[in-house]
Amino acid sequence: MRPQAPGWEEAYVKARDFVSQLTLAEKVNLTTGVGWMSAQCVGETGSVPRLGLRSLCAQDGPVGIRFGDYASVFTSGQTVAASFDKGLMYRRGKALGEEHKAKGINMALGPVAGPLGRIPEGGRNWEGFSPDPYLTGVAFAETIKGQQDAGVIAVAKHFILNEQEHFRQVGESVDRGYNISETLSSNLDDKTMHETYLWPFVDAVKAGVGGIMCSYQQINNSYGCQNSKTLNNLLKGELAFQGFVMSDWQAHHSGVSAALAGMDMSMPGDTEFNTGLSYWGANLTIAVLNGTVPQYRVDDMAMRIMAAFFKSGQTVEGLEPISMSSWTDDTFGYLHASVNENYQQVNWHVDVQADHSHLIREVSSKSTVLLKNEGALPLKSPKFLAVIGEDAGPNPQGPNGCPDRGCNQGTLALSWGSGTANFPYLNTPLDALSQQALDDHTRLEAILDNYATDAIEALVSQESATSLVFVNANSGEGYIEVDGNEGDRKNLTLWGNGDELIKTVSAQCNNTIVVIHSTGPTIVTDWYDSPNVTAILWAGLPGQESGRSIVDVLYGRVNPAARTPFTWAAKREDYGTDILYEPNNGNGAPQQDFTEGNFIDYRALDKAGIKPIFEFGFGLSYTSFEYSNLKVDKTGAGPYVPTEGKTSKAPTFGKVSKNIEDYAFPSTVRYIREFVYPWFNTTSSLKEASADPKYGQKAEEFVPPGALDSHAQELLRSAPALTDEPGGNRHLFDELYIVTADITNTGDVVGEEVPQLYLSLGGHDDPKVVLRGFDRIRIDPGQTVQFRAPLTRRDVSNWDVVAQDWVITKHPKTVYVGSSSRKLALKARLH
Repeated sequence: MRPQAPGWEEAYVKARDFVSQLTLAEKVNLTTGVGWMSAQCVGETGSVPRLGLRSLCAQDGPVGIRFGDYASVFTSGQTVAASFDKGLMYRRGKALGEEHKAKGINMALGPVAGPLGRIPEGGRNWEGFSPDPYLTGVAFAETIKGQQDAGVIAVAKHFILNEQEHFRQVGESVDRGYNISETLSSNLDDKTMHETYLWPFVDAVKAGVGGIMCSYQQINNSYGCQNSKTLNNLLKGELAFQGFVMSDWQAHHSGVSAALAGMDMSMPGDTEFNTGLSYWGANLTIAVLNGTVPQYRVDDMAMRIMAAFFKSGQTVEGLEPISMSSWTDDTFGYLHASVNENYQQVNWHVDVQADHSHLIREVSSKSTVLLKNEGALPLKSPKFLAVIGEDAGPNPQGPNGCPDRGCNQGTLALSWGSGTANFPYLNTPLDALSQQALDDHTRLEAILDNYATDAIEALVSQESATSLVFVNANSGEGYIEVDGNEGDRKNLTLWGNGDELIKTVSAQCNNTIVVIHSTGPTIVTDWYDSPNVTAILWAGLPGQESGRSIVDVLYGRVNPAARTPFTWAAKREDYGTDILYEPNNGNGAPQQDFTEGNFIDYRALDKAGIKPIFEFGFGLSYTSFEYSNLKVDKTGAGPYVPTEGKTSKAPTFGKVSKNIEDYAFPSTVRYIREFVYPWFNTTSSLKEASADPKYGQKAEEFVPPGALDSHAQELLRSAPALTDEPGGNRHLFDELYIVTADITNTGDVVGEEVPQLYLSLGGHDDPKVVLRGFDRIRIDPGQTVQFRAPLTRRDVSNWDVVAQDWVITKHPKTVYVGSSSRKLALKARLH
């Protein structure tokens, strides 16, 4: 760590003062979870009762509190990305953080930038934001700032290249009949790593993120949680990340190697769920005592954890009690649920929702993308509404009827996996439309069976019918399979016969409005341009206010301004990437080569000269806008100066007793089976305490040269200096240009516009354009406002794999401003 890193100075001092008082066992307790279902949260560290620190609670997740009651379900990350509204992104993050904190959670597991969204079928793309790294970086950072301002540690995930669910875990894969012995390896080059996948994590580190979760899969055939290149070199070296690296659940594969590679916290602590065995815990204590892990490394782990804790505004004395259990909804239950021990009150049913329903409704409506409108919208007291599709109504089992939302019944407001939460209620589209129809004296009839073709045709063919067709496409985390979709989608078609449903309705009704709830793009080619399909909206995963938010847009209470955060291609093959559905390396690690480099989503279609159906950044409004008067002003910023110098010598804090007797299991502690402890069951020898048949190997036999070295290290030229803000060389963030343009509302209603700034970097191996700025601006009819966006040195640079630094190439660079990635009305050369 860096004592003088801006933004971390005070936290460092508090962490140093705390960690200096700890014994080795207490430090180890901070680094190691107590085991799956061994405490109330999905992950909990050990405690330090001697100094008054309770265990630290880690809980999913990115849209709300997993397993929590009386808590909100927010709009998904992918959906809020469509808002292109930095303020909404921050407010959503802050509300998420407030709810986590009020439940006694210390570490909120989110937000997500891995998966980035390389593959549109990727199961967990909805948890993240966008396949565009710039948009994701902005949304990532704003969410983190909001969460941590609320007083919890944000744990950004999954670092890095976790782009599909298939083969992410061996056990999960073997259970499905795939004969593999190691997890998938995501293989890519240094340039793509920096220019695409690492990009949003730079923004996270600059935002002061406290925790980063390493991923399940391998990276260039080295596991993500013991990959020294990604953790020590990129994250902690080049970016100077000051927080801690937490493992994903069961992504921890080794003891000493993971520690030396840069992992700081093992979650949930056991090697596999409910084994009671741990690579760390007592084994980390042993590793320090026998010298295979140096003291400075475990001290650094503890320092990083406590610095992140203090930086988020938390204090040892003032922590909210953990007021929920992940393992039962009952008020009373077992504290150690895996072994039915310590029956007591475990749920206090604390209502943490505040008034967040209003924010969720606002975010969801302002994130709904209007993809097509032939004058059908906004609705104005229609005479007759025919509401068609299962997606309009409720799940017959209730909104929480399927564990971790692992089904696709009723309206899709949230997808499945550990990133889910329990709905306090779910306002469906049919609920809200029915209320609106009552207010307007509109006749409304609904058919919620997608296969009731005769009844549907009879209804929608009636005179004066306006048909609203609700369809969806779902995906989620790999441990749940829904309709043959093993986390990742099998294809990009709509679920539940959705495409045929739209064709059936539009063949009979000349005013068919389609609403899509999905986890990414779907193939709309067969029906989107039908003259009877008069409007198409993408509402993503809107959360608990699904119904009211879509009605706000349909009826014009919210003038849509959202933009699609991904490309809608005409066919699946146009994206140039796909899921690896079958192992390709015998029973070894499946190999997924990122041969497309930086060319994903709109960049891929631009390179191939393929016209999309709806391009990245596209979205319509109920008014119109005109762009003019582009100006580019050079700021006169100074030159780029590579960083020089060395780190300080790795410090240690406090003394470590070498007396094995000091680590005997305390007689004052009641032993709980499967609970992970830092102490030994026997003190006859370290070998006996480890129970490891391979015990006795010296460090030099299995760790790389220099891995234990505590001496000062050369700073990377692309890294920040010791007194500079983390995130990279400070000159990367110098503003080199200020770009402005005028935007006029040429319509007759007030609206918001999302001007977007794109840049051509000019090289033959560069994308045609890349997003480098945006805003969301309210403009009255006839009013002209100015869009302003800076271009930093980072924005106009490429990664040089030889120099191992960012450089501004000599290729001509052009800036564009417009309303989408393909509607770029204005352009100018940079000089």
